[in-house]
Amino acid sequence: MKTILVTGAAGFIGFHLCKKLLDLGHKVIGLDNINGYYSVQLKLDRLKELGVEEVFEGHLVSSHTYEDKFQFIKLNLENRNELPRLFEKFDFNVVCNLAAQAGVRYSIENPEVYVDSNIVGFLNLLECMRQHKVKKLVYASSSSVYGNNSKVPFETSDSVDQPISLYAATKKSNELMAYTYSHLYDLQIIGLRFFTVYGPWGRPDMAMFLFTDAILKNKPIKVFNNGNLSRDFTYVDDIVEGVQKTILQNQPSQNNYSLYNIGNGSPVKLLDFIKAIETITGKTAKKQMFPMQPGDVAQTWADTSDFKKDFNYEPNTDIKKGVVSFVEWYRKYYL
Repeated sequence: MKTILVTGAAGFIGFHLCKKLLDLGHKVIGLDNINGYYSVQLKLDRLKELGVEEVFEGHLVSSHTYEDKFQFIKLNLENRNELPRLFEKFDFNVVCNLAAQAGVRYSIENPEVYVDSNIVGFLNLLECMRQHKVKKLVYASSSSVYGNNSKVPFETSDSVDQPISLYAATKKSNELMAYTYSHLYDLQIIGLRFFTVYGPWGRPDMAMFLFTDAILKNKPIKVFNNGNLSRDFTYVDDIVEGVQKTILQNQPSQNNYSLYNIGNGSPVKLLDFIKAIETITGKTAKKQMFPMQPGDVAQTWADTSDFKKDFNYEPNTDIKKGVVSFVEWYRKYYL
């Protein structure tokens, strides 16, 4: 059994990953700053599902459900004093970094937050690993690094030198920093470029939530680029299955540094995605058409062949099944 640090543990993917690792019997230390980018209550409720009833700045709290197998600490990755103390306290086998300031559009309005969290925080994590001899890191990159890549499906060998949002630029920076630390300090590092993740407990700023919420409340939905968008929507259970494999399995590559796409591998047109929500809810969406937003891209499509070959990654949740699961959770949680 491993001792694993999961940053972003109160986040959407982090919460699901912690639960998966705990159910497999591992010891998990969860870290999150629980910022107000979206509902703090949603983050706290995720933690309650993991047995953490209260959180305190800078203090570890044990789970009522998993006891000391899961401990949580509210902490910023940028904190150069407290983060090293966490590494002194625990002998981590693996670090999984899912903590980041998320959101493409928000990065246009609040660029400083992205540099603080996604670059400074990531550097601090790498330094803690180096100083405390933690040899393996799995971290979240993003499909946004591909920008307006016209070649599909997206391959990790494609050029990603033209990010069209600061969020994407910080994720590309993470990839470069991770490569450098892997090279200099013999760290085993795996980067995962996530493609549009959705499912129960999802973020309220994502399309799945925004559309479902508006449709059920008979409010109009905003459809950008006049609906001419497609996304490689990937169900959260499929994502978590892939992430836990990279954490727990040995890396098959001879190289210490690897980069993979993690997505469904089959893009869905935005209007078809909306149609699936309409079918499940039994309601018709009131669509308001808008032009493309700054920083947004027309399509995403993951080539996951390398990930499948190296880690037997096989997503198996189609969009209809995934939408049903999300709508059921939404109705239970919000209505």
